[in-house]
Amino acid sequence: MKRGNNPRNPLPTVDLIIEYNGGILLIKRKNPPEGWALPGGFVDYGESLEAAAVREAKEETGLDVELVRQFHAYSQPGRDPRHHTITMVFLAKAKGRAIAGDDAKEIGVFNKNTLPDKIAFDHRDILNDYFTRRY
Repeated sequence: MKRGNNPRNPLPTVDLIIEYNGGILLIKRKNPPEGWALPGGFVDYGESLEAAAVREAKEETGLDVELVRQFHAYSQPGRDPRHHTITMVFLAKAKGRAIAGDDAKEIGVFNKNTLPDKIAFDHRDILNDYFTRRY
Protein backbone atom coordinates (compact mmCIF):
# COMPACT_ATOMS: atom_id res chain seq x y z
CA MET A 1 0.00 0.00 0.00
CA LYS A 2 1.38 3.38 -0.97
CA ARG A 3 1.66 5.73 2.00
CA GLY A 4 1.99 9.09 0.26
CA ASN A 5 3.67 12.15 1.70
CA ASN A 6 1.74 12.30 4.95
CA PRO A 7 1.57 8.82 6.48
CA ARG A 8 -0.75 8.18 9.40
CA ASN A 9 0.75 5.67 11.74
CA PRO A 10 -0.28 4.39 15.16
CA LEU A 11 1.31 6.21 18.08
CA PRO A 12 3.61 4.20 20.37
CA THR A 13 2.75 4.15 24.07
CA VAL A 14 3.76 2.24 27.19
CA ASP A 15 1.73 1.09 30.17
CA LEU A 16 2.87 -0.47 33.43
CA ILE A 17 1.42 -3.10 35.69
CA ILE A 18 3.14 -2.02 38.89
CA GLU A 19 3.02 -4.55 41.71
CA TYR A 20 2.79 -2.38 44.82
CA ASN A 21 1.80 -2.96 48.45
CA GLY A 22 0.18 -6.32 47.71
CA GLY A 23 -1.81 -5.19 44.68
CA ILE A 24 -1.66 -3.39 41.36
CA LEU A 25 -1.30 0.37 41.30
CA LEU A 26 -3.78 2.30 39.14
CA ILE A 27 -4.17 6.03 38.58
CA LYS A 28 -7.42 7.95 38.35
CA ARG A 29 -7.10 10.11 35.24
CA LYS A 30 -7.36 13.91 35.35
CA ASN A 31 -8.17 14.16 31.64
CA PRO A 32 -10.50 12.35 29.26
CA PRO A 33 -11.03 9.54 28.82
CA GLU A 34 -12.09 9.39 32.45
CA GLY A 35 -11.62 6.45 34.74
CA TRP A 36 -8.87 4.46 36.36
CA ALA A 37 -5.92 3.37 34.26
CA LEU A 38 -2.54 1.76 34.33
CA PRO A 39 0.22 4.36 34.61
CA GLY A 40 1.68 5.07 31.20
CA GLY A 41 1.78 7.38 28.23
CA PHE A 42 3.35 8.28 24.93
CA VAL A 43 6.90 7.39 23.95
CA ASP A 44 8.96 10.49 23.15
CA TYR A 45 11.00 10.69 19.95
CA GLY A 46 14.47 9.26 20.61
CA GLU A 47 13.31 7.40 23.73
CA SER A 48 13.30 3.62 24.20
CA LEU A 49 10.16 1.83 25.37
CA GLU A 50 11.91 0.96 28.63
CA ALA A 51 12.99 4.56 29.29
CA ALA A 52 9.48 5.81 28.52
CA ALA A 53 7.98 3.31 30.98
CA VAL A 54 10.33 4.35 33.79
CA ARG A 55 9.72 8.06 33.03
CA GLU A 56 5.92 7.73 32.89
CA ALA A 57 5.86 5.78 36.16
CA LYS A 58 7.88 8.52 37.86
CA GLU A 59 5.75 11.33 36.40
CA GLU A 60 2.40 9.78 37.30
CA THR A 61 3.17 7.98 40.57
CA GLY A 62 6.37 9.51 41.94
CA LEU A 63 7.83 6.01 42.12
CA ASP A 64 11.11 4.70 40.82
CA VAL A 65 10.25 1.37 39.24
CA GLU A 66 12.21 -1.70 38.34
CA LEU A 67 11.00 -3.18 35.08
CA VAL A 68 10.66 -6.94 35.48
CA ARG A 69 9.76 -7.86 31.89
CA GLN A 70 7.66 -6.98 28.89
CA PHE A 71 4.16 -8.36 29.27
CA HIS A 72 2.26 -8.00 25.95
CA ALA A 73 1.68 -5.49 23.18
CA TYR A 74 -1.89 -4.31 22.55
CA SER A 75 -2.86 -2.70 19.26
CA GLN A 76 -6.58 -2.79 18.58
CA PRO A 77 -7.33 0.46 16.68
CA GLY A 78 -10.16 1.42 19.08
CA ARG A 79 -8.22 0.82 22.32
CA ASP A 80 -7.78 4.59 22.82
CA PRO A 81 -10.73 6.74 21.72
CA ARG A 82 -8.42 9.67 20.92
CA HIS A 83 -5.91 8.00 18.56
CA HIS A 84 -4.82 4.68 17.16
CA THR A 85 -2.10 3.61 19.61
CA ILE A 86 0.06 0.57 20.13
CA THR A 87 1.14 -0.05 23.69
CA MET A 88 3.86 -2.20 25.14
CA VAL A 89 2.91 -3.22 28.67
CA PHE A 90 5.64 -3.81 31.22
CA LEU A 91 5.48 -5.63 34.53
CA ALA A 92 7.24 -3.60 37.21
CA LYS A 93 7.94 -3.49 40.93
CA ALA A 94 8.21 -0.36 43.04
CA LYS A 95 9.03 0.68 46.56
CA GLY A 96 8.45 3.96 48.30
CA ARG A 97 5.45 6.22 48.63
CA ALA A 98 3.22 6.69 45.60
CA ILE A 99 2.00 10.23 44.96
CA ALA A 100 -0.41 11.20 42.17
CA GLY A 101 1.22 13.52 39.65
CA ASP A 102 1.10 14.67 36.02
CA ASP A 103 -2.06 13.13 34.47
CA ALA A 104 -3.07 11.36 37.69
CA LYS A 105 -5.44 12.95 40.19
CA GLU A 106 -5.55 9.95 42.52
CA ILE A 107 -3.74 6.66 43.11
CA GLY A 108 -5.25 3.38 44.22
CA VAL A 109 -4.05 -0.14 44.82
CA PHE A 110 -6.37 -2.92 43.64
CA ASN A 111 -6.46 -6.67 43.23
CA LYS A 112 -8.48 -8.92 40.93
CA ASN A 113 -11.57 -8.70 43.15
CA THR A 114 -11.47 -4.98 43.95
CA LEU A 115 -10.96 -3.39 40.52
CA PRO A 116 -12.92 -0.16 40.06
CA ASP A 117 -15.98 -0.13 37.80
CA LYS A 118 -14.75 2.58 35.43
CA ILE A 119 -11.44 1.62 33.81
CA ALA A 120 -10.18 3.61 30.83
CA PHE A 121 -8.93 2.35 27.46
CA ASP A 122 -8.54 -1.43 27.18
CA HIS A 123 -6.88 -1.61 30.58
CA ARG A 124 -9.51 -3.96 32.04
CA ASP A 125 -8.62 -6.47 29.29
CA ILE A 126 -4.91 -6.02 30.05
CA LEU A 127 -5.53 -6.55 33.76
CA ASN A 128 -7.64 -9.64 33.03
CA ASP A 129 -4.74 -11.03 31.00
CA TYR A 130 -2.42 -10.33 33.93
CA PHE A 131 -4.68 -11.83 36.60
CA THR A 132 -5.33 -14.95 34.51
CA ARG A 133 -1.55 -15.23 34.07
CA ARG A 134 -1.65 -14.92 30.27
CA TYR A 135 2.11 -15.08 29.93
